[in-house]
Amino acid sequence: MRKNRNRGYQQLRVWEDAIEFYKLNCDVFRPFSYELRRITSQQVASSDSIHRNIAEGYCRRSIREYIQFLYIALGSLGETVSGLFACRKANQITEDQFEELDAVAFKLENGLLKLISKLEEKCETGDWQDQLMIKESNTIYECNE
Repeated sequence: MRKNRNRGYQQLRVWEDAIEFYKLNCDVFRPFSYELRRITSQQVASSDSIHRNIAEGYCRRSIREYIQFLYIALGSLGETVSGLFACRKANQITEDQFEELDAVAFKLENGLLKLISKLEEKCETGDWQDQLMIKESNTIYECNE
């Protein structure tokens, strides 16, 4: 893998989980019928937005902007999860598909919340070092399911 300072987000567990969540959404929603193309498109787009906002915020190189983009990613995750519940209720996805996607979403949501909390704490105390972004981001990702 190519590495440089601007691609450090690729080492974040939340980014890797967001990519996996996007892939799973594509797998589940791609086979939907033509009549449901708007639902499919929205579900895939909202899940795609999560990893993109994690990366964009990281690349801004400002802790405040990074946090802002993590909140946007969290909002996109909420939108995607809401869509999952609606699709399950409408019997458009199976219980197994729902459970698989919801489990990944739950892990990702906890990771984003913990990352945001830790970064906000560092922002408030002024204890922020750009070169430690990866190390600090991954250490706080441990979550209980």
